[in-house]
Amino acid sequence: MSLAAATNEGLAEISNYLIYSSMAVYTLAFFAHMAEWLFGSRSKVARTAAALTAPKEGATAAAPAVTVRAAGGAAVLDKPKVVTRAAAGTRDVPDGPGAHGGTEKGDLYGRIAVSLTVLAFLLEASGVIARAVSVQRAPWGNMYEFSTTFSTVVVGVYLALLLAKKNVRWAGLPLVTTVLLDLGFAVTVLYTESDQLVPALDSYWLWIHVSTAIFCGAVFYLGAVGSILYLFRDSYEAKLARGDQPGKFATSVMERLPAAATLDKFAYRVNAAVFPLWTFTIIAGAIWAGDAWGRYWGWDAKEVWSFITWVAYAAYLHARATAGWKGRKAAYIALVAFLCFLWNYYGVNMFVNSLHSYAGV
Repeated sequence: MSLAAATNEGLAEISNYLIYSSMAVYTLAFFAHMAEWLFGSRSKVARTAAALTAPKEGATAAAPAVTVRAAGGAAVLDKPKVVTRAAAGTRDVPDGPGAHGGTEKGDLYGRIAVSLTVLAFLLEASGVIARAVSVQRAPWGNMYEFSTTFSTVVVGVYLALLLAKKNVRWAGLPLVTTVLLDLGFAVTVLYTESDQLVPALDSYWLWIHVSTAIFCGAVFYLGAVGSILYLFRDSYEAKLARGDQPGKFATSVMERLPAAATLDKFAYRVNAAVFPLWTFTIIAGAIWAGDAWGRYWGWDAKEVWSFITWVAYAAYLHARATAGWKGRKAAYIALVAFLCFLWNYYGVNMFVNSLHSYAGV
């Protein structure tokens, strides 16, 4: 039986239709997320500024006024409420409401956006499964299949966090935007006809090694989004702390995000949680290389950049756990680490001669 005959062309075509359909629904979700941000309330945009005007802990401040009122012939003292920072050098400011501004209209658009994202995720996941069934193998034997599976897992992780009642709706707009870009690039530049694997890839390690790499990349992506938004939100809070007045648009957007400290903590937690799995991914790849090529490590470009990515994330976690490297410096390291992952994902396969390029783009 020839390789071409072993491929179910009908299912492969259905897979393509499902991927295109998911792109159409993701586009609708993108507009719904835009509406969620645009039509949300701006009535709460002063609360971060109000929190930042509170005196620092340990700072000398004027004695607060005490009001004396009569209550049944006795004098009662009304002590004013005092807001202080959580700790010296940190900002104790409230989180934004997610993406919507807390109004029914903003929340309605947000729920529509999430519903459309769920529908698009189901269509895309069905497309990935149909592709797998069409060739009776794991659906990540080339860059096109890896990209479609990767974006599916990214959205799946995001929806799982929402289902767990985590405040991550702020990630919806950048998520859907990048998923659309990823799928557009996949169907135009990376598209490869459904076909069987070359012998070197025909191994059970394909299920283990590549699936863990995809999942790690999806979580690293969410961590990178958190780090980018942290940098913007931190700059916004710093301006308010200095007494500067940001523009109305920046204020409207930034107040719908969690506080900078919350975004920083989110990025750290997701990166730290998946780092051990990335370590396993590299070890599994080395074991597979030993089975396929007779050596565990050969300084191939993909192997080298996988290790560089590991070192970059290890440096980030070490820096983040060191008091002097929390905040912006650590966020920059996290973004460099994710850029290393992206280069290993796209650049090595497309621009560098590697043993891992035999599957074609």
